[in-house]
Order: sequence, then structure tokens, then C-alpha cells
Amino acid sequence: MSHPVYLALDLPSLGAATDLARKVKAHVGGLKLGLEFFCAHGSHGVHEVAKIGLPIFLDLKLHDIPNTVAGAMQAVNVLEPAIVTVHASGGRAMMEDAKAAARENTKVVAVTMLTSLDERDMARTGMMGSAHDQVLRLAELARTAGLDGIVCSGHEIAAVHREWKDGFFVVPGLRPEATGSTSGGADQKRVVTPRAARDAGASVLVVGRPISRAADPLQAARDIEATL
Repeated sequence: MSHPVYLALDLPSLGAATDLARKVKAHVGGLKLGLEFFCAHGSHGVHEVAKIGLPIFLDLKLHDIPNTVAGAMQAVNVLEPAIVTVHASGGRAMMEDAKAAARENTKVVAVTMLTSLDERDMARTGMMGSAHDQVLRLAELARTAGLDGIVCSGHEIAAVHREWKDGFFVVPGLRPEATGSTSGGADQKRVVTPRAARDAGASVLVVGRPISRAADPLQAARDIEATL
């Protein structure tokens, strides 16, 4: 990736999303479209954003039986995404079928553990052990399933990178030092700075609210770029 920062365009208005993307286009490497965006704007919205000319990351976190996920992957192939996410907890067979159904040039990456969760949340859902160990387990499952890489927080990226040298690693939940770890809301619990994640081995840095909700999004994008 020539520029690792992908801007998360999870905005309710398609016009606002495309305006923001055009404004910061020269200072990001791609655009991430998540579930909120896709549910609001569908394939039409993806096509409109693609006109801006940056790679598209469809963060749909597909998670269902293998046949259903494979069908969903085939359905989004027409959108020509650079990256698509599935949930690692869907299991090896699901991930294998997702990868087999994807376009040749699409990277399929597995979400390990959401950055909004911590170990207390894990225990409440019946997952024992540390977040670190859970991410490593799911990363190994994704690797053996033939996926291109994983999504994990910046706290685990260095350990995963040591075990999976040629993996493709996406790190969300990033917050610039100047804004603090709770910038834009407290739903992200395991956050690091873009620079720290990049130094630890991240391939893609997903940044949303520190740019999209900044008083000056263009300057915010420039400031993040300058740290890398």
C-alpha cells in the first residue's frame, strides 16, 4: 500500500460522504465503507464513492454459514473492492469459502476481536482468557484458512506480525495523540496512535472520526499523514 490510511466514511448522507472523501483524497490511501454506509446507500453508494478514484474497503464483517457467505462475497465482487472483511469466529470452512468466492485482486481479511470489546466483554459472552490470546488464536485460524490477513487492534498487531510475517493487517480504532484515546466517543476501548500501529506492522490504518468529525477534516488528515 502506497498510503496506509483508509478513511472510514460511515456517514448517513451520501453527499456528505463523497464531499469529505474528495476533500481529503490527496492525504489518504483508500476509503472504508462499513455496515452503516452499506445499509443506507447499498451498491449505488459504493459506485458513487468509487468514482473518487481511491481503493474501496468493504467492511461488511460477513458472518453466516459458509454457503451464504460465499454467495454474499460473489454478490459484492461486481463492486470490485480492494478489501472485504469476514468474521474469523465464523470458522475455517466459512473463511475458506469466502476466499474462494472473492475476486482475485480482493484481499479477504478476518475480523478477530472488535476494538470496542475488552476482556470483561469477552467473559460476558463466554470467551475465556485474554484479548491478546483470542486474537492470536483467530489469526492462526485465518492464516490456515488461506485468508490474506486479519483485522485487530494495535495492541495485538506486533505479536500477530511476528507469527505471520507476510500477513496483511488492518488496524481500526486509531486515535491521534493530540485527541486522546476517547476522541469521538468511548465505544473504542483498545486504541493506539496511527504511528504506533504502523511501526508494529499494520498494513492499513483505519481512521474515521478523528478526520470526519474534525473542525477541519483536511488539516486533520494532513496532521495524521505527517506522523507516518
